[in-house]
Amino acid sequence: MTMNVPFFDLKPQSLSLRQEIQSAIDEVFETQQFILGSKVDALEQAIAQYCQTTYAIGVASGSDALFLSLMATGIGHGDEVILPPFTFFATAGSVSRIGANPVFVDIDPDTYNIDPSQIEEKITKKTKAILPVHLFGQCADMDPILQMARAKRLYVLEDAAQALGSEYRPYSDSIGRRAGQMGDLGCFSFYPTKNLGAFGDAGMVVANDPLLAEKVRLLRVHGSQPKYYHKWIGINSRLDTIQAAILLVKFKYLEKWTEARQKKAKRYGELFQEIISLVDDFQLPTIQYQNRHIFNQYVIRVPRRDQLRKFLTDEGIGTDIYYPLPLHLQECFSFLKHRKGDFPASEKAAEETLALPIYPELTEDQQDRVVDRIKAFYKR
Repeated sequence: MTMNVPFFDLKPQSLSLRQEIQSAIDEVFETQQFILGSKVDALEQAIAQYCQTTYAIGVASGSDALFLSLMATGIGHGDEVILPPFTFFATAGSVSRIGANPVFVDIDPDTYNIDPSQIEEKITKKTKAILPVHLFGQCADMDPILQMARAKRLYVLEDAAQALGSEYRPYSDSIGRRAGQMGDLGCFSFYPTKNLGAFGDAGMVVANDPLLAEKVRLLRVHGSQPKYYHKWIGINSRLDTIQAAILLVKFKYLEKWTEARQKKAKRYGELFQEIISLVDDFQLPTIQYQNRHIFNQYVIRVPRRDQLRKFLTDEGIGTDIYYPLPLHLQECFSFLKHRKGDFPASEKAAEETLALPIYPELTEDQQDRVVDRIKAFYKR
């Protein structure tokens, strides 16, 4: 019987925690406190401590975390925000929603994160912030970004949606700097497939600046304090108490799950050695500076990517493509007047990268099958 390997499977994790999660949900039903409240407070404290920040503010989604961070820094109509075009839509979408213009900078072809060496030439008098993305679970190269931002008096807003617990240069500092804590504000998503996933949408903003943190906290409730008195025009983006309760249960296991992902990533690397020696341009994930990579995704770069993906699909193996069309070529950003060839590293990544199954419950037999079928494809 052929073994199918799903790209992602939430069932084993949910089943193993079913009783704990049900008890947590029952507690919420007992209190009838469904919006914010003590569960949200507890999760905020846990995430702030984990991210090595002073504050954390629970919001409705990772997209709202980005949008609220832009609002809190006062970025608006006519301003410019620098970010990579190889990322999930929400990164640039939030910039446009606030009325600012996304200014794209190409990626490092090895890490897929924004290339700091290309940022300075894109800074103008309208630039207000740099928005690096810690893609796939690895921190962007933050030191040159932070240095540039300080020199130019720009905000740094970290899109850490895929990077909860990842660390930047852990062996060059006394302690690795966690994703989200290095910039002015850090933005996280608890989408169900993240390393720490809710049972729906949920997000978090982290900060060390008390004024920025307080502004985000007020903006998520229509800018009101006290109730019905509005200092700013905000939005409705409160973290549901039920989601916070579920996340608090799962948070206890986050490090264990992350370590499991890292072990599976290491094993993939060992299993793929034969293919690397046989197939030109077959590239495994690159870990820069011995960063702590949490492998929210395991993304390889391969020749004949689309044919390989079809072959694996036919063999019952799930894969995904992050992201098939860079943002500068998306129809909704045509007003920026970019053309194919403007950001070659991003375009090449969009054509050649493939995400393989990686999650804590993935078995060795399943990994073996993934690698065996990829070998079979290239040996044909």
